[in-house]
Amino acid sequence: MSHLHKIAGRVMGEFNSFKGSRPALDNGELLVVRSVCQGNIDIHNEVDEKLDNLVKELNGREVNVVSDEAGKIINKMDEQVRTTVKINETADSNGVIRMAHDLEQMGLTVKYRLFRMEHADVFVVLWKDKNNNGPCFIETTISDEYV
Repeated sequence: MSHLHKIAGRVMGEFNSFKGSRPALDNGELLVVRSVCQGNIDIHNEVDEKLDNLVKELNGREVNVVSDEAGKIINKMDEQVRTTVKINETADSNGVIRMAHDLEQMGLTVKYRLFRMEHADVFVVLWKDKNNNGPCFIETTISDEYV
């Protein structure tokens, strides 16, 4: 099991979403895992604290998604995706803001963190109905820093 898989396991475990989680992309350089959180997670009152604790537990350093550093991380992740999947769009850190805005326009609440670890960069996104109904979905993207 690679260090990317171990990080994904920690992320999914933190949000009780390991059961049913599956990789959407796993090319050795980048791992994208999606799942549904088990139980009733409160997107408004629980998730920010859980995300902050996750960053701390993984010895991560949070990166502001609207920064040059975030742009470099997101561009690297984009390049790693493109080694496996053909994509015609370009990625930028403003895309994170646009994604959150688009999901919010659909009636969802979105929470996310981008952070750096010693050997990886991690992006975690959770979304759920803004009225806190139904399941909470989670996706994490983990990029090998050495590639």
